[in-house]
Amino acid sequence: MRKKVTVIGAGNVGATAAMRLAEKELADVALIDILEGVPAGKALDLTEAAPIEKHDAKIIGATGDYAQAKDSDIIIITAGIPRKPGMSRDDLLSTNMGIMRSVTKEVAAVAPNATLIIVSNPLDAMCHVAYEASGFPKNKVIGMAGVLDSARFRAFIAMELDVSVENTHAFVLGGHGDTMVPLPRYSTVAGIPITELMSQERIDALVERTRTGGAEIVGLLKTGSAYYAPASAAVEMAEAILKDKKKILPCAVCLNGEYGIHDLFIGVPVKLGENGVEEIIEIELTDSEKEALNHSADAVRKLVEDMKRLG
Repeated sequence: MRKKVTVIGAGNVGATAAMRLAEKELADVALIDILEGVPAGKALDLTEAAPIEKHDAKIIGATGDYAQAKDSDIIIITAGIPRKPGMSRDDLLSTNMGIMRSVTKEVAAVAPNATLIIVSNPLDAMCHVAYEASGFPKNKVIGMAGVLDSARFRAFIAMELDVSVENTHAFVLGGHGDTMVPLPRYSTVAGIPITELMSQERIDALVERTRTGGAEIVGLLKTGSAYYAPASAAVEMAEAILKDKKKILPCAVCLNGEYGIHDLFIGVPVKLGENGVEEIIEIELTDSEKEALNHSADAVRKLVEDMKRLG
């Protein structure tokens, strides 16, 4: 029986994720959105590309029909209003909280064994909403943030050193936003720590560019936000789960004492397999790195408290 992935939200991120899933032949794809005709139109367009791209994945699109998500193995939720220039992720909180709660309840009812991959912003806070609304176990609710932020860091490292991106590895922990914690000590090129390959000044500049990577793209596009890299990041996570790869990736997960943090979704390295989050990996942090991670956790905790106040 084929695997099935439902993508909620047929905007740029969702439609691109659907395309990547299909072209990798990872699963059949259901694309769901509230906009009349848009998911069906994009699904048909992707289907018509299939003979050229040479895949046989089935892609369907539905407007508001969550029954199409039935028996999905994975549900990727991208629904919500996008960030606009000058808008912080925190500004998105109230509107996207309502959207996330509604969508999650709908899909959880028809796909109770699915793993949820949350992409909507503000990311870490939306994971809390999805976790509570779905009633799913903690290992089945995962936020896409660290994979994207690490990819940005890796891209900037490759650009700086003029090396292949395939040689670069990077880890970014913490919340998805200005308080994220890129870890240069654990970031390497062909196994060589970047701390041996460039000056502290250049490392600091790349760390700062990684932290503001999303805002940089928003500023350039002016009418939208990033979607190619976020979609690729969500699909990498989905692939690790669908293929039971046991792949270690930085993701937003609910911690239960790891890193000294309790009951909070925040980005840390985890092992992804068919059961979702199969292991949370604790790495040794310096005092300054711990301080930065706790600062990031405090920012996420404030968002969660704000959501409780907003109801």
